[in-house]
Amino acid sequence: MSFQPVLPAGGLAGWRFLQRTLESQTAAFDKGVQITRDTDYFLETIGQIETVEQLVADRRLLRVALGAYGLQDEIDNRYFIRKVLEEGTADPDALANRLADDRFKTFSRAFGFGDFPVPNTGLSDFAPRVVALYRRQQFELAVGEQNGAMRLALNAQRQLPDLTESSSSDTTKWLRVMGTAPLREVFEVALGLPKSFGRIDLDKQLEVFQDKARAQLGIETFDDLAQPDIRDKLIQRYLLRNQVAEAAAPSAGAIALSLLQSMPRPG
Repeated sequence: MSFQPVLPAGGLAGWRFLQRTLESQTAAFDKGVQITRDTDYFLETIGQIETVEQLVADRRLLRVALGAYGLQDEIDNRYFIRKVLEEGTADPDALANRLADDRFKTFSRAFGFGDFPVPNTGLSDFAPRVVALYRRQQFELAVGEQNGAMRLALNAQRQLPDLTESSSSDTTKWLRVMGTAPLREVFEVALGLPKSFGRIDLDKQLEVFQDKARAQLGIETFDDLAQPDIRDKLIQRYLLRNQVAEAAAPSAGAIALSLLQSMPRPG
């Protein structure tokens, strides 16, 4: 039987427990039979892959490749994935650059099929890097089966350091957050933004994200999120607000049910 993450509680209490035990829990999870089989196969085989056709034709390889970037639900969309990889990211009109979800761009750039004469699959450090991402993503998925908010918090904790270290402009980094659904959810909830927020003009969204982050997190630039205490503040605000919202939902439902039950019935 495969190891399942242990989450004795939700909210901040569960998050603190998970942080204390993260190293031991991920180590135990990574030893699972299916994880081991998939990652061993990827490590042994990916270096032989030279074309997009070879990759999308091998479901076991593709499962790890997509899963490493949080795109596991796209495994049956092989033609679409083939186009994302073949067109690369160098051309502004490439498919990956035109998609709202930036994970496709990260995925395509990592493999390099459309950007270089020889893909990155043959690099000595490529397979270990992808496998490490896949293991962490699978652990986060397993956590998410018990608590979706905890999964998103783990994802933010993993992705934000890489984003702050990139050479992109401050605006581009915010746009990356806005274009990556799991990260966007964390920021929207943590900053108290409504679900309808995504329907307003993109430039206005950017301005509001920056203003709210400045006021509530005390940051002047996106790169301030490189500081662990500020990232922790973001994640804690997300978990607290999410917990409050979840607690309020049943209450609202109970009130509605009570009102319905108290209505006079037709004679």
